[in-house]
Amino acid sequence: MKTMSDSQQVPVVAIILAAGFGMRFDPSDPKQLVSIAGKPVIEWSIEAFVDSPRITDVLLVVNPKVYAAVERIVDDMGADKVRGLIPGGETRADSTRAALGFLAQMGIPGDAKILIHDGVRPFVTPRIIQDCDDALNASNAATVAVPSTDTILIAAPQDGAGAGSAPVVHAVPERSTTWRAQTPQCFRFDTIRSAYERAASDENFHPTDDTRVVVDYLPGEKVTVVQGSDDNIKITTRADVDVAELIAPRARRVRTVARMRAARGGE
Repeated sequence: MKTMSDSQQVPVVAIILAAGFGMRFDPSDPKQLVSIAGKPVIEWSIEAFVDSPRITDVLLVVNPKVYAAVERIVDDMGADKVRGLIPGGETRADSTRAALGFLAQMGIPGDAKILIHDGVRPFVTPRIIQDCDDALNASNAATVAVPSTDTILIAAPQDGAGAGSAPVVHAVPERSTTWRAQTPQCFRFDTIRSAYERAASDENFHPTDDTRVVVDYLPGEKVTVVQGSDDNIKITTRADVDVAELIAPRARRVRTVARMRAARGGE
């Protein structure tokens, strides 16, 4: 296990969650390892953070089925910013907690910046990563999102309705106030760890993302929005792979330009 960066700057740590088993994709063919334009999905995600001059450390959270393959990918990449691979939990929240616990054991400071990213969002851009880092200079929590272009319906099954009954619409939020969440979701270390510690005593704690943990358990904490990108898709179904193949050439060009700028001393 590598040690964390000993740079004098505040650590900026990317936690890449790749512990899902892809039940909506194909449990026998882990989506983290599916090839997009000749490169595994997880490699695209690792590359984005390793390449970023803003990121000091990368931590991967994986399940046993993909551990060895991801370890080989990291070795082949020569990704020195990757400090380790740790086992994930049964749920996304469990995996985040495992990563936070690991960082605490490594003695990471409370003001460290933590960017938590879905391992199967391969096309996060250099601009998004930079904006996340900048956002944490003004607040303790931020999340990447894009404005919803569709009207969102709040719907749930009718009380007492049988299985398979159609859900009923309960509310229609104003579209201008609705956003579609992406990742990274970004926090100062003390903020996200405190939120998870408070949530631990709640038996109804079943969040689907990390922003909700802060919103629900640290209600006084402001969470700002970082503008995302329609290219920053999550690979959830087989159809998403076809879309990703179309995005990949554009993503590759964007990263190449970013590398050239970084080599010239700019971002």
